[in-house]
Amino acid sequence: MKINATEIRVGMILEYKGELWEVLKTNHVKPGKGGAFAQVEMKSLIKNTKLNERFRSSETIEKASIEEIKYNFLYSDENDFFFMNPTSFEQINLSKSIVGDKGKLLTENLEVTINFYNENPLSILLPNQLTCKIVSTDVALKGQTVSSSYKPAILENGLNIQVPPFIESGDIVIIDTRTMEYVKKI
Repeated sequence: MKINATEIRVGMILEYKGELWEVLKTNHVKPGKGGAFAQVEMKSLIKNTKLNERFRSSETIEKASIEEIKYNFLYSDENDFFFMNPTSFEQINLSKSIVGDKGKLLTENLEVTINFYNENPLSILLPNQLTCKIVSTDVALKGQTVSSSYKPAILENGLNIQVPPFIESGDIVIIDTRTMEYVKKI
C-alpha cells in the first residue's frame, strides 16, 4: 500500500530498496527555502543495519502489508519465547533474536501483538505501558531537586532505568515500553 512521505510514523514497517525496514525516528522538516521533506531513520529487519533517508513530502513509499495478531505470552526457554493465540489456542514460538530486549518485559499471560509478513513473524509489540516493581535503587541525596536529577534503579526483571529521587526500593512504577523510561509511581 502506497503512503505519502508525510504519513510515515515511528514503528511502521516499510518496503524500501527490496527490504523491510522498521521506522525508528522521523522528523518532518519544512525549511524556509525549498520543499518540505521527512528525515527518517530506519532499521533493516533482515540485516539489522540502520539507514537514514530523506523523502520529499510529495514522494510515496510502500508500506508493508503486515498482519497483526494478538497472542498471550506463555513461557520461555534458552532459545525461544512461546505464545498462544487466545481465540484459536494455536501456539507459536519466536526466537530470542526476533523478540530482542523486549523479552525481559514479558510476564505470564501478557497480551502482545505479533506482526506477520507473508505468514512469517517479524516483530513483537508490547503494550505501551507496563507496571514493574523496583528491586533496588540508590538513596536520594539531601538537597537534590526533583526536577533536575534522576537516579539509577533496577527492576524485578533485571532492567536498569532512571527514576526520580522519591522512588524507593519496593515501589511499583509504570514504565513506557517504547522508550524504557519511567512514567509514574503507582
